[in-house]
Amino acid sequence: MNDTVVQAAGCVLWRFSPVSGDLEICLVHRPKYDDWSHPKGKLKRGEDPLAGALREVAEETGYTAEPGGELPAVHYAVAGRLKRVRYWAAQAVSGHFTPNPEVDRILWLSPAAARSRLTQFRDRDLVDALGRPSGHRERRA
Repeated sequence: MNDTVVQAAGCVLWRFSPVSGDLEICLVHRPKYDDWSHPKGKLKRGEDPLAGALREVAEETGYTAEPGGELPAVHYAVAGRLKRVRYWAAQAVSGHFTPNPEVDRILWLSPAAARSRLTQFRDRDLVDALGRPSGHRERRA
């Protein structure tokens, strides 16, 4: 295995549903891999990991995000190289999704639905790590 670790970053992007007020998590569909994942990507040379994570969210989802706490990093092998992806919780602030060559669809799902829709099991732990974002207030009828 090559000793060079590929550095990447992403976010578990969340919002409160505009309809119910419940917590929703954004997943992206990448047609190249036909998978569902959290928005993420490789860092540019010298790029700050958090800045890279927020850039990837904007590029893949069209949303700007307010970062929260750092979540556990994920490590896995790709083409014989180790890849390390650092993740942050991030609240979607504004934006609108437009399909692009890298991401053709997004879904806003409950944490349970997001966890089961994610293609890679390693990504499911990030939903659990997100837990209840600070400041989450229960919506009461």
